Amino acid sequence: MAKRVRHRGPAGGGIAVMSDLHIRAAEPSELDAVLAFWKDAAEGTSISDDRTGMARLLARDPESLLLAECDGELAGTVIAGFDGWRCHLYRLAVHPRHRRRGVARALLAAAEERFVSLGGRRGDAMVLDRNESAHHAWRAAGYAREPQWSRWVKPL
Repeated sequence: MAKRVRHRGPAGGGIAVMSDLHIRAAEPSELDAVLAFWKDAAEGTSISDDRTGMARLLARDPESLLLAECDGELAGTVIAGFDGWRCHLYRLAVHPRHRRRGVARALLAAAEERFVSLGGRRGDAMVLDRNESAHHAWRAAGYAREPQWSRWVKPL
């Protein structure tokens, strides 16, 4: 799944540069670059942010890690995992140089297209409570917080 998207910078100001945005599935050889990217672009790290966990993800679902490249540079990522029943979104991250230019919106649109093609009906996202700027991006993409749910976890 590779997709080219033409986009402009934000309306009403900011940098309005016309660029090519290319969205595609990551290759196993790119895992180290993605892990390094997350150190700059993602909000915090996770217990599963390592090469072994990422390799396992791609072995199980080779098209789950989507990359956005802008002018040949990694600009953003999202994990669009489908377990056969639910559609899960993780690690939506956009490099600070590329924020507010539609990269997150394009990644989410590609993830949603993937989910629909697999028979998914609803996407859910893991979003840190303290990451206010991410809340705006998720709301703009049509997602809403469900206050009746809490995430319960146990490291294994």
